[in-house]
Formats: sequence, C-alpha cells, structure tokens
Amino acid sequence: MATPITASTLVAALKDEGLTVVEVRDWRNHHRNHQGDWGPVHGVMIHHTVTSGAERTVDLCYDGHPELPGPLCHGVITKDGKVHLVGHGRANHAGLGDDDVLNAVIAEKDLPSPNEQNTDGNSRFYGFECENLGDGEDPWPAAQLEAIEKAAAALCRHHGWKAPSVIGHKEWTDQKIDPRGFSMDDMRDRIAERLK
Repeated sequence: MATPITASTLVAALKDEGLTVVEVRDWRNHHRNHQGDWGPVHGVMIHHTVTSGAERTVDLCYDGHPELPGPLCHGVITKDGKVHLVGHGRANHAGLGDDDVLNAVIAEKDLPSPNEQNTDGNSRFYGFECENLGDGEDPWPAAQLEAIEKAAAALCRHHGWKAPSVIGHKEWTDQKIDPRGFSMDDMRDRIAERLK
C-alpha cells in the first residue's frame, strides 16, 4: 500500500531511469478524482491502445472519448520510447477486476487467473497505455519495450515494490486481451533485472 507519487517526483523518477518524458498540456491537474478514490496504490498496469500514430494516440489518451472521458492512463509510451504524461490522479484505465489478483499484487505473489469484476482498479493502479494496434502483428520496437521496463521500474523503485507489482490489463480481468504481442512474464523478468 502506498500514497500516490507526486507529479514532480514522477517526472524525476522517470528521468532518473533514463527516459525521455513529454509533459502534455495540463497533465498535472488532469484526473478523475471527482469520480472516486485515487490511492492507496499497489501496482502498475500495462495496456495497448489499439491505435497507431503517436500524436493521435496521446491526444486520445488525454481527452478520452464520449463513452469514457480522459485521462485514459497516466502515461502513454509511444513506439519511439518516449513517455507522454497525460494525467495525474485517478484515470480511466483499469476498470473493474478481480480482488484475488489485487491481493496477489499486494503480496507480490504469482497471479491467479482473473474471473471476477468486483474491485475498482482505477483507484489502485498506475496505468501506462502503449501505442500498438494490439493485433499480435504490430511490432513492439526495442525502444518501446525498454521504455515500458524503465517506466514500471521507476515506480517500483520509488515505492519499494518488486516486479510482481507490474501486471497486464489481461491479468486484471478476463474481459481484456492487452497487452498483446509480448509476454508480461518476460517483461517482469526485465523489470526484476533492472531493479537489481
């Protein structure tokens, strides 16, 4: 359990991990806190966007759409490996998921298969949307995968978490398939190595 990182500390943590950070519009004050709690936070959730084009993807994640207002995450990781910060606070990214998964994340143990939608993930997870069509064919450039690793590691390092605190959206709920095209187990291995 942890108090959410401040905006300035997040920027510093990402840069300390070697990332290029782009601060988008009024991201520091852009959130959905009026819709519910933000924190305590327990982990980091990785998504794919089902979009292409960095500018379009970042704008969508900042603004959202009529059915789901933005921000749709905290950071957007584009194919070039840049992290675009689009929100700070509660974001519409995780939705409802399985409390057994949340308990496993908190305990940093192996994840059970999700089979319930009974817990609000938007209040408990940081979210990174990653520019990718999510069709299993759109490539994941090395720079982007490295940025996912570094961004997740930056938050883990700040909070004293280990790699099991990082999950994919599909590991939170059986209603989602993202991220598709790389292995979350492999990504956690990379994050664990970086945290050494």
